[in-house]
Amino acid sequence: MKKYLVVSMLAAISLAGASCNRLHADSQGTEVLPQVQSQTIEFSQDNPMPASLSAESILPGLNDDLNQAEADGLLFMFEEEKLAYDLYIAFYEEWGLPVFQNIASGELIHKNAVASLLEKFGLPDPSESKPAGVFTNTMLQDLYNQLLSKGKQSVSNALKVGASVEEIDILDLQERLLQTDEPDINRVYKNLELGSRNHLRSFVSVLQNQTGEVYQPGYLSTEDYQQIISGMVEIGGQGQPGGNGLGGPRNK
Repeated sequence: MKKYLVVSMLAAISLAGASCNRLHADSQGTEVLPQVQSQTIEFSQDNPMPASLSAESILPGLNDDLNQAEADGLLFMFEEEKLAYDLYIAFYEEWGLPVFQNIASGELIHKNAVASLLEKFGLPDPSESKPAGVFTNTMLQDLYNQLLSKGKQSVSNALKVGASVEEIDILDLQERLLQTDEPDINRVYKNLELGSRNHLRSFVSVLQNQTGEVYQPGYLSTEDYQQIISGMVEIGGQGQPGGNGLGGPRNK
């Protein structure tokens, strides 16, 4: 994450509303995501990651050579995915909106995808022995604390925080993509970016359905933001799931 993004988000999260065209929603007008697996999903030796999501199936032929920017990027993106997951679980527990649980399930898969890269390249797990809401990166720790406090003030704030997190995730992934020539890292980052676009659409839609407010982007350019939210749900390429897989939950 570029430092100015962290600092600007810590200083002031964009939470303003304005009018625009109504976004797509389901028949009940309350959410755009189907129910998926609970946030308690844990992949282990007894409950392995499905073959379609395993490191071997989505990351074939990794080598052991990384430059410093690539290594730093993987460690950072892992904790940023953890930040999103931890926030959305906390907001689901606070407000009970299915959108938070649904997107958290997608973030868990995002986090596991980056964890597979960490393991393949011999990098340490920065979240090892750390509970929810605790991070190695101090900027991310401060950011999490600020966002959690903001999102617990109201359901409207929580949905806007979710959208802001996805905006920043998109920008960070775009930055990290410029720093790597590893095809497998590139592939995972692009799938995570696709998922973040889907997540952003969902938060924006649910915000308007729940509160009547229209989200105003705080980090993406107006042109890029409008292009994302005016688009349809995206599906990952090359047989990789862009909905319930690396890209996160699908719209109905």
